[in-house]
Amino acid sequence: MTTSLFHASWSRAWSALGGAGDGQTLRDALLTRYAEPPRKYHTQQHLGECLALFDEVRDHAAHPAEVEMALWFHDAIYDLRGSDNESRSAAWAEQALGAAGVPPDIAARVRALVEVTAHTAVPVSVDEQVLIDIDLAILGADGPRFDEYERQIREEYAHVPGLIFRHKRRQILQRFLDRPVIYSTPVLRERLEARARANLARVVG
Repeated sequence: MTTSLFHASWSRAWSALGGAGDGQTLRDALLTRYAEPPRKYHTQQHLGECLALFDEVRDHAAHPAEVEMALWFHDAIYDLRGSDNESRSAAWAEQALGAAGVPPDIAARVRALVEVTAHTAVPVSVDEQVLIDIDLAILGADGPRFDEYERQIREEYAHVPGLIFRHKRRQILQRFLDRPVIYSTPVLRERLEARARANLARVVG
């Protein structure tokens, strides 16, 4: 199922953006990145969940192909000790798309979308909102999947001492709880907001 999802999603977005050829070499390079051993959450599982949800809400995006491609790149580079993963992933997206003949303005918009996934500010445009809501959908997952997510994040950051990890993790999750709303799009807010707040409150304590 996931393999067919990856194939269909990539082909649709690549064609819509005007990339030369089928772009499968780039797609496979991205999938290889998502399969890197240090990753536990930011994996092909996460990418697949994002793309599956995008399938359901793509009509809410202004530029769906750009949002879909941004999802492919949003965790393309994930250095567990780095602080510039989103900017590096965004730069790769713009460079790779440009090299494949995608118009510069479109490649630049994809880059900007990927950079927004750093979650340093509330998303503004419709496309940013759709992208970020999908990336944060895990917060509103059912109990078992949310608990698995929390375990996966802890495993990714196994090198961080427990006390420091718990303190930093609570800070991050509290910031989402402190927002007036976690999800910007009405369709995903209605579906995920209440469960996300319950999940976060349970972890933050």
